[in-house]
Amino acid sequence: MRSGHRMPFGAELLQGEGVRFQLWAPSAKRVDLFLEREAEPIPMKIDSGGWGCVVTDHARSGSRYRYLIDGRQLVPDPASRFQPEDIQGPSEVIDPESFEWTDEWRGLPWEAMAFYELHVGTFTPEGTFRGAEKKLDYLVDLGITAIELMPVADFPGRWNWGYDGVFPFAPDSRYGRPEDLKALVQACHARGLAVFLDVVYNHFGPDGNYLWMYAPQFFSQRHRTPWGDAINFDGPRSEVVRAFFRENTLFWLEEYHFDGLRLDAVHAIFDDSSPHILEEIAAAVHAGPGASRLIHLVLENDGNEAHYLRARQPEGRRLYAAQWNDDIHHALHAIVTREREGYYIDYPDPVENLIRCLTEGFAYQGEHSAYRGRPRGEPTNGIPLAAFVSFLQNHDQIGNRAFGERLTALATDDAVRAATAVILLAPSPPMLFMGQEWSASEPFLFFSDLGPDLGPKVAEGRREEFARFSAFRDPARRVMIPDPQDEATVRRSKLRWDALDQPQHRSFREWTRGLLRQRQREIAPRLGRSEMIHARAARHGESTFIVEWGLPRKATLRLVANLGPAPSVLPSHLETRGHCVFSTAPENGRALSPWHVAYYLDFNQEHMAEWS
Repeated sequence: MRSGHRMPFGAELLQGEGVRFQLWAPSAKRVDLFLEREAEPIPMKIDSGGWGCVVTDHARSGSRYRYLIDGRQLVPDPASRFQPEDIQGPSEVIDPESFEWTDEWRGLPWEAMAFYELHVGTFTPEGTFRGAEKKLDYLVDLGITAIELMPVADFPGRWNWGYDGVFPFAPDSRYGRPEDLKALVQACHARGLAVFLDVVYNHFGPDGNYLWMYAPQFFSQRHRTPWGDAINFDGPRSEVVRAFFRENTLFWLEEYHFDGLRLDAVHAIFDDSSPHILEEIAAAVHAGPGASRLIHLVLENDGNEAHYLRARQPEGRRLYAAQWNDDIHHALHAIVTREREGYYIDYPDPVENLIRCLTEGFAYQGEHSAYRGRPRGEPTNGIPLAAFVSFLQNHDQIGNRAFGERLTALATDDAVRAATAVILLAPSPPMLFMGQEWSASEPFLFFSDLGPDLGPKVAEGRREEFARFSAFRDPARRVMIPDPQDEATVRRSKLRWDALDQPQHRSFREWTRGLLRQRQREIAPRLGRSEMIHARAARHGESTFIVEWGLPRKATLRLVANLGPAPSVLPSHLETRGHCVFSTAPENGRALSPWHVAYYLDFNQEHMAEWS
């Protein structure tokens, strides 16, 4: 099977001979196509809408090209499918149908998801798509059902988290060619793994984007993001900008067969028009590739805007399958580390916040956020717990720390194991960050390679960000924060797979594997497709609580926990009945050891009505 996504941007191979090149350049007076190995530029006719277009038989698959703007500046194609020489080099014409797809994959149901987030460049020694492919059998054995790739859109330099991408349609050449990424997706599907991709639609990176020169209408005159100019989704000429990102969504799903996308920081996507661009994107996905296979869209949204997660009538499906639930991370992190600076000031009673996350999804549903100085979130009533992805670690929560410490460097082993068990067996879909399963000791630091002009400014700006934290008020202390531009920083962030030869890491991996296997066997099959789960909780003292979830087919999942360093006793009116699926410690009546977590399955649903 061969497939591709046709779009009104960039270079498209024609069914006959030749290639059609099309660029939106409303502010350019003249645009020429500059083909490598051709002596003269080829003029492009510009219509009244600002579209420059030319069809030529001088180009073919593999041809490299750029556009010459007003006879003075050569620029790559913003819709380039591949940048073999990085962001400043020429774009390459790609034949999307040259890859032979052999799978008949139709996707995984959402309730089966257990995510594993990874950064391609640091996940393996090779730091490539092919390198990641070699680890898929390991992930399947671990119990993972879906991998999520941090952004792969072409970024400046040799290394980057991916959020500085400037070519949204082009996999970064450091990781491999387009066919290597397709091979990775196909290899995942052959093993029953779903594959998600992180995409960035709130800004372009700071280096290598030339749209401002010939299409400044791409950027908003009214909105700003923390990373610079916002994308113009609601101003004059925004219809082309909206189409660019809508097509990008469809491109990754159709041309690369991804099972879903995670949209980064949508709270920084500004759109005062109707429908909102997020609604338009979701509608296009569900009417397009989502009509024939299971595709799931996920949000990161600091605003906790629950309305994107609600089922819509008449179709009855949610626009977005889920949102990353920062609240559950923050609550658990505050419990096991006792940190209260930064956004953790919003979690003065983290156990209560955690209980709300476990039973309702968000901890903040319109309440005032002291950290932000304003109300945050919307009510989640009527939204299933399946719509909230839970995690204890991810790239942000590790890498945005000054020294990139993983949670195991900040909390005791017992506390981390307890928090991990809470996440992996609760009904909401869980997510691990690469290496978390074996308690990796290497940090995941912030890194970028932005050159001699921007690089030092990024390093200094990052250090200044931490000046508001008590530990970094001394400038001498801030100087110790690793330089994102230093190659040693990215080398320190690479996973060291040989750690699995050490008993303590191997033991932690086997323990995590056991939890994920229990989820696959005992929990996921009982979640059902109705998705609505009745939940309730009872708390006893500072750290002890029970949560019950009424599952389909008359089953009750019960969590009994003591998330504290001191032992506690469960009061007599709270029951631990049912088959024990998992426990951090042997049964000892009502006595709960420190950091005790136990899950039970009960098939007598009448027990749900017995609490006083």
